[in-house]
Amino acid sequence: MTTLELIASVLGVLAVWLTVRQNPLCWPIGLVMVSLYAWFFFEARLYSQVLLNGVFAAMQLYGWWQWTRGSGGEGGRPVVGATAMEVGAGLAVAVLGGVGLGLVMATTTEAAYPWPDATLTAFSLLAQLWMALKRWQCWVLWIVVDTLYVGFFLFQGYWLTAGLYGLFTLLAIAGIREWRQVRLAVR
Repeated sequence: MTTLELIASVLGVLAVWLTVRQNPLCWPIGLVMVSLYAWFFFEARLYSQVLLNGVFAAMQLYGWWQWTRGSGGEGGRPVVGATAMEVGAGLAVAVLGGVGLGLVMATTTEAAYPWPDATLTAFSLLAQLWMALKRWQCWVLWIVVDTLYVGFFLFQGYWLTAGLYGLFTLLAIAGIREWRQVRLAVR
């Protein structure tokens, strides 16, 4: 465990907790967290994770904008459900993205675990997009992805990061409950 991993983990917990609470401060705190994790994963040679956190940095800015100014300038987006077409298209793009990124990482880098790293990266991007758009289904996808990340990081001996993703899984369970409740209350 490094100081960098510890700081990034603490910020990650805070950012996800704020996301569950629908507090827009989750986005700037998340921006710092993903920047620190990009550095951490670069040192670990998990290059898909570096790319993921780079894209997450841009998505933190996008999510911050969506939550504060999106949806026609009415002060942010409401929690809504993704349509079946959005879910199907999103999952298909994530599968293709995982295969494409895995192929690139496996053939052009010395990435430690190119295929699982790329697959989890692609599905994380989809979950992050759905989160920025306040689709409650983001939490379902995060539960699956975060659970898989726990095993992925345990396998590599990144105990603190595995624990963080275990906590993210619990926060995602809280997130789906809270966001669905908010959505039902609005109806």
